[in-house]
Amino acid sequence: MASASVFDAHNPPRQDLIDACVHCGFCLTTCPSYRVLGTEMDSPRGRIYQMNAINQGEIGLSEATVSHFDSCLGCLACTTACPSGVRYDQLITATRIQVERHHPRSPFQALLRQLIFHLFPYPNRLQPLLLPLLLYQRSGLSYWLDKSGLLARFSPQMAAMASLLPRLSWANLQPQTWPQVIPAQGAKRYRVGLILGCVQRLFNPAVNAATIRVLTANGCEVVIPPEQGCCGALPHHQGQETQTQTLARQMIDAFAATPVDAVLINASGCGHSLKEYGQILAEDPQYARRAQAFAAQVADVQEFLVRVGLTAPLHPLQSEPVTVVYQDACHMLHGQRISQQPRTLLRQIPGVTLRESVDAALCCGSAGIYNMLQPEVAQELGRQKVENLLATGADLIASSNIGCYVQIGHHLARQGKTVPVLHPMQLLDQAIQGIGRPA
Repeated sequence: MASASVFDAHNPPRQDLIDACVHCGFCLTTCPSYRVLGTEMDSPRGRIYQMNAINQGEIGLSEATVSHFDSCLGCLACTTACPSGVRYDQLITATRIQVERHHPRSPFQALLRQLIFHLFPYPNRLQPLLLPLLLYQRSGLSYWLDKSGLLARFSPQMAAMASLLPRLSWANLQPQTWPQVIPAQGAKRYRVGLILGCVQRLFNPAVNAATIRVLTANGCEVVIPPEQGCCGALPHHQGQETQTQTLARQMIDAFAATPVDAVLINASGCGHSLKEYGQILAEDPQYARRAQAFAAQVADVQEFLVRVGLTAPLHPLQSEPVTVVYQDACHMLHGQRISQQPRTLLRQIPGVTLRESVDAALCCGSAGIYNMLQPEVAQELGRQKVENLLATGADLIASSNIGCYVQIGHHLARQGKTVPVLHPMQLLDQAIQGIGRPA
């Protein structure tokens, strides 16, 4: 006789969603973890087998079982490929929440995860660490630790975290501040709210600056509530339910007194979670309806600009034609089903030719904090992604997600390449400003 499931009764993986999987195997070739590890249990189909077995009380949450759930990048490529429409996204989200409630991590793993979840989503906590991190890089200690392999022998995860740190400058030490309302240039067409993100605003603030300039140049008044924090994407993708819900409520409250036509985001992982606020807070009697209304207003900035159209004139990026390869971030492509909009915008820049890479839909290995928690798989995926991007011969790589930007930049450096990686908003900003026009 089967024993009771170790999953509790509060939102376990739904049996009807599990039963929708016919085990056809179409997901296997699209799954990045299966591509690298080659084991059935590290595929969506294999994980669904395990979810069902746990639901039926046939197996428990052992170290081995949890390791297969941990190996999932949450890239959602399987949801795009599945002919049966299996909602693997909902299944893995529910499973990870159950894992966090019922599976004790080792002391080191628990400490590492707590460090990540209590640091990265909070810019005010992360900002004071930028100076010691900058000195760490400038001193040569980071180079020595990477080359010696000492940190990797102690902890591959800590070594991955250290090596993925973007190159900092003294400018990063100054917090980027914005007025609460930034007027449109010329006639105002729309009033939009902008979410700044948590990691991006510190490690790649140029993206937010470019986004604001593009929006205002195209007739948008931009509102930036100063109370906004993290959207909750990082803990959401790792099963941290309580923290995710708290951050979602805070974000909704930050925009509560700000009537806008749309709430815009320029990072794909954040956009996917923001659009799921209705599900995240579905059981909260005070926030459920507000969360649904808020999520309905959320749009990726590229999605929004294609919808309303560009009005600012665009100029060539440089005197000669430029080839660009656009890198599809997973939570943009598979989560939000946004693919053509960024390409549509980039094609409007005079002199730009778009190229497509092989395996464009395969995850780069960033996946939020996956490249820190599962460095071996992430390293292989990052290597493959960069090789495929370089094979296009493009002059520039365009990427719409801070995690992808960090991962691709890291693996470009490992391969000794210096191809620029820019957000499409940065390229549009340069085109509007006419940086590439002959004097």
